[in-house]
Amino acid sequence: MKKILPALGVLAVLAACSSVPLEEPAAPGPVAPAEDIALRPLVVPPLSALPDTAARSLRGRFAAADWSGLPGWSEDDLRHVWKGFINNCKGLMRPVAGSLSQPARATPRVWQPVCGAASRAGLAPESGGEAVRAFLRAHLRPWRLLDGAGHAASGTVTGYYEPLIRASRQPGGAYRWPLYAPPDDLLTIDLGAVYPELAGKRIRGKLAGRRVVPYDTRAQIAADPSRQPPAIVWADDPVEAFFLQIQGSGRAALPDGTVIRLAYADHNGRPYASIGQWLARQGEMPLAQTSMQNIKRWAREHPDRIQQMLNVNPAMVFFKEEPVVDAELGPKGAYGIPLLAGRAIAVDADFVPLGAPVYLATELPGGAGPLRRLVFAQDTGAAIRGAARADFYWGFGDEAGQQAGRMKQSGQMWVLWPAQAGAPSAR
Repeated sequence: MKKILPALGVLAVLAACSSVPLEEPAAPGPVAPAEDIALRPLVVPPLSALPDTAARSLRGRFAAADWSGLPGWSEDDLRHVWKGFINNCKGLMRPVAGSLSQPARATPRVWQPVCGAASRAGLAPESGGEAVRAFLRAHLRPWRLLDGAGHAASGTVTGYYEPLIRASRQPGGAYRWPLYAPPDDLLTIDLGAVYPELAGKRIRGKLAGRRVVPYDTRAQIAADPSRQPPAIVWADDPVEAFFLQIQGSGRAALPDGTVIRLAYADHNGRPYASIGQWLARQGEMPLAQTSMQNIKRWAREHPDRIQQMLNVNPAMVFFKEEPVVDAELGPKGAYGIPLLAGRAIAVDADFVPLGAPVYLATELPGGAGPLRRLVFAQDTGAAIRGAARADFYWGFGDEAGQQAGRMKQSGQMWVLWPAQAGAPSAR
């Protein structure tokens, strides 16, 4: 999210989950230049120009499958998939410095022939249907993700989204809940740079004399103006601002009608604590009723206790401002690619390499029918652990939030890999 911090779904986050990680979820590698990757043309370098970085072991095991074995494959209309596929190739073909501190990613050398063919295919971004399906069948092969016993892996599929808040660049009136940029004194220590077995693990802190100590909690930041980083905007609702932090990024509608994106930039390294559980322990409402709507109602009825409630969660997310270049595209995930609603997932990169197309078979929230479609593994999250575990990106706004909050189904995955490259691998 991500970068985005995928949640377990709105209600689950409030009640129990740890969506703000103890260590930073994998950040995207260096992208050249600062221009948004979605606006750049797809450039596929010759194979000799792509580095052959060291292999990374995957915990995931795979079994070759046939397209006919993918449930609902022929019914997926593949709308917008080509746009996502081309953006995914832009990510695969960009120059990325190899680092053990980064998550396992699909290797550019394996994907170079496929992305080269995609650049020559001449399909429009909005293409769907049989033209896209024929390209995928010609160039990719499905591999079923297995569990440790060699059986088809099954994992929990949850959902996340990009919320919208009302905010102002200046405090005043209802606009009094700040969303901060990263503090200047926040330190990030990359443990994987020293201990390869801790690849992807980072801790946060600050200097106290010659010692590195934990960074300030939410309560400490709120109580001491001298410790408050620059605010990007002030929100008009504390609970909405809190939810935006849980999701890891979101959009802010300003009074002049401008809409900006607040993208994940960093966090204070503190563990997440549930305000829903706190309200239940205080006897304010049953745990099962700790929805966003009920928490907002409680906050309106207890304005003098809002900060007390927020301080229960010591974790604090910091943001950076980005323009909304394409309303259809969400924030960048851990892979550095803007997420496409309904076509992106967060995965455990120990099992599925980032950048891989995946066929996901699960159910819609509330038993509304099957959800079987091609998606892209473009994000990670602290709560996303295990084979076939996924967080499904629903997109932007209230309706997407309602779907994300209700989603907690079982699912299976097939990684779609270049046909001549053998089993899925990572670098």
